[in-house]
Amino acid sequence: MQPGKILRNHYKIIDTLGSGGFGDTYLAQDLDLPGKPKCVVKHLSPKSSDPVVLAIAQRLFEREAETLYKLGKDSEQIPKLFAHFQEGTEFYLVQEYVEGQDISKELTPGKKLSESYTIALLKGILSALAVAHQNNIIHRDIKPENLMRRKSDKKIVLIDFGAVKEINVLTTASQPGTTTLTVAVGTPGYMPSEQSNGKPRLSSDIYAVGMLGIKALTGKEPKSLPTDQETGNIIWRNQAQVSNHLANILDRMVQEYFRERYKNATEVLEALKIQTPPQPKPAPTIQSIPKTKPTLTPQPKPVPITSSIPKTQTQPHKTRRQILILGGLAGNGFVAAMLTKDLWSRIPQSKIPIQTFTTVTVNSRGEIISRPQHQAEVMTENIGNGVTLEMVKIPAGRFLMGSPETEVKRRYSESPQHYVEVPEFFMGKYPVTQAQWEAVMGYNPSYFKDANRPVESVSWDDATEYCQKISQKTGKKYSLPSESQWEYACRAGTNTPFYFGKTITSELANYRGGSTYADEPKGKYRQETTDVGIFPANAFGLYDMHGNVSEWCADEWHDNYKGAPTDGSAWLDGNDNRSPLRGGSWFDNSDNCRSAIRSYSNRRGNYFSNFGFRIVCDGGRTL
Repeated sequence: MQPGKILRNHYKIIDTLGSGGFGDTYLAQDLDLPGKPKCVVKHLSPKSSDPVVLAIAQRLFEREAETLYKLGKDSEQIPKLFAHFQEGTEFYLVQEYVEGQDISKELTPGKKLSESYTIALLKGILSALAVAHQNNIIHRDIKPENLMRRKSDKKIVLIDFGAVKEINVLTTASQPGTTTLTVAVGTPGYMPSEQSNGKPRLSSDIYAVGMLGIKALTGKEPKSLPTDQETGNIIWRNQAQVSNHLANILDRMVQEYFRERYKNATEVLEALKIQTPPQPKPAPTIQSIPKTKPTLTPQPKPVPITSSIPKTQTQPHKTRRQILILGGLAGNGFVAAMLTKDLWSRIPQSKIPIQTFTTVTVNSRGEIISRPQHQAEVMTENIGNGVTLEMVKIPAGRFLMGSPETEVKRRYSESPQHYVEVPEFFMGKYPVTQAQWEAVMGYNPSYFKDANRPVESVSWDDATEYCQKISQKTGKKYSLPSESQWEYACRAGTNTPFYFGKTITSELANYRGGSTYADEPKGKYRQETTDVGIFPANAFGLYDMHGNVSEWCADEWHDNYKGAPTDGSAWLDGNDNRSPLRGGSWFDNSDNCRSAIRSYSNRRGNYFSNFGFRIVCDGGRTL
């Protein structure tokens, strides 16, 4: 139809919006209403003379009208039907015009979008689709072009119901003397196998929505993603940064076998609503202490300090620091000074949650000979976007740093052995993950992308910048560990080459498993990073200290330990263009993953896919 044509003396054609196999779509004006608002006119005009195809087209067209009439009045995310009429042999449908643009403009090839965006997108689509599914209606062609982002309120509107059918209505059409024809409507990449075979279900729509979510996270077209040869399921996690929670939901949405998917949109929405367990709140701090000197007023005689102890016992929420401050204010600075060592020990402390875990010890053949249990205090920091950081309390202690001359494959840089006194500190339970990096830095530099894998391809400069930004974000002073902090934390009271014992296996860590250290058999070489925390912890409750990624330390590089500090601090009078890397990585042989191993890159600005880091803090110090 040409612009200017008027249908039923009512709808004036303005422009063509699109054409398809069954007809054309136009932008029009409703001449009978004030302001002549815009509307959409669909014209049934099949490009085929086959009577079977014509019958199918007409039936689908009628279905769209029925669907819009049924759903549009119940949902603001589905266009409303204004009219449905026939002129001669021509069929027309008039529906609400949605001003905005389809989400293909947001899901551009190669652009990876954030998890928070993806979740919001999924919820928007599913909330519209839920209305259809509650009426047993399958859309059958969910794709970016059929999802409009409405300009007025930014909500997702589900359009183009021309392919819908109701459950239990056969997807066949036949004419006398002809064979039965199976109809498969949809778009390759978003259409699961049962729909391709002409047997769509509500879960077929769920598959399409899941593929949209994967496209948002990976920047890949669904058709370009590989599939598992055995299961037929899409392989995509290694190309996205995503939490296990969302990844598991998407995996279930796009299962090849329809019975393994969520049954309908409402089920997926319920799954997306499930939040991670609430994290313990940090201990309250006193923020009302005046910065100026308080005005002195007559005070009553001080009560003997012993009489105040029962009162503190009835207020277990107060920490030592708070009671000290409050006591000082109450007595003009004198009451707090009267606390004796005995009374100090009786004041309740703020408690950090305790976690219990199992470690393993192996012999020289790599066989597990014991599985002792340990406990650790773990402080949890919320760093935004639902991402948390777990910091393990490392107790103060004295240890022998470096390797003995008898240790197999030791290096000169690991000597001389020397005792170091390390004060108490907190250390990341895992290497900084990609989710934790992106929550602070806003992007993901990693080569092997997955939210729960360690961030890698980061330089010393990048890691230091992260520490600065997370410190500003949280108010705590975070930094890279010193070499002595790192080795003390890694050994966790052991003096063997590995915290597992005399050797290491690829069942206990991620490294070049084909290399052997003692008498153990050869293992796996994974050739990439793995999720943090999947291998056993050490006795302090730290994971992935051997392998996965080599971890940057704060020190400047020294060729050996002659003159090294013995107080746990970073050694900063060496080569300031190099810093140590500790622990080995997925790329390294077993001997390069020992507790004592030291390596470096020839400059701090270098970054590779096996370079990562973890962070430390003192647990309470603020900026």
